[in-house]
Amino acid sequence: MVGVFAAISAAIAVAAGAFGAHGAAGQQEAEWLRTGGLYQLIHAVAALAIMGFARGPAIMLLAGAAIFSVTLYAMAFGGPRWLGAVTPIGGTLLIAGWLWAAWLFRQS
Repeated sequence: MVGVFAAISAAIAVAAGAFGAHGAAGQQEAEWLRTGGLYQLIHAVAALAIMGFARGPAIMLLAGAAIFSVTLYAMAFGGPRWLGAVTPIGGTLLIAGWLWAAWLFRQS
């Protein structure tokens, strides 16, 4: 199931990036879509790469990318700006996921 979610996450990231490049309402909205798409895509691919060995960190990367990106996407589509205060929670999960993965890889 992690692989399915990672693949869907990557597809959403590409769509967000494309919309940011070609259909966003303004420069700030385009930047939010581009940043969210980049982070989501990178972490979807990373989760696919490590899910066989480090399933927990892979899930944490996907969860962090989802929170980080979805809050940016929501603001780009007119959501409240206070969502920007939630975005760092996703970033914190991304950092924790990478550190957890490093700890697991160190042990192998």
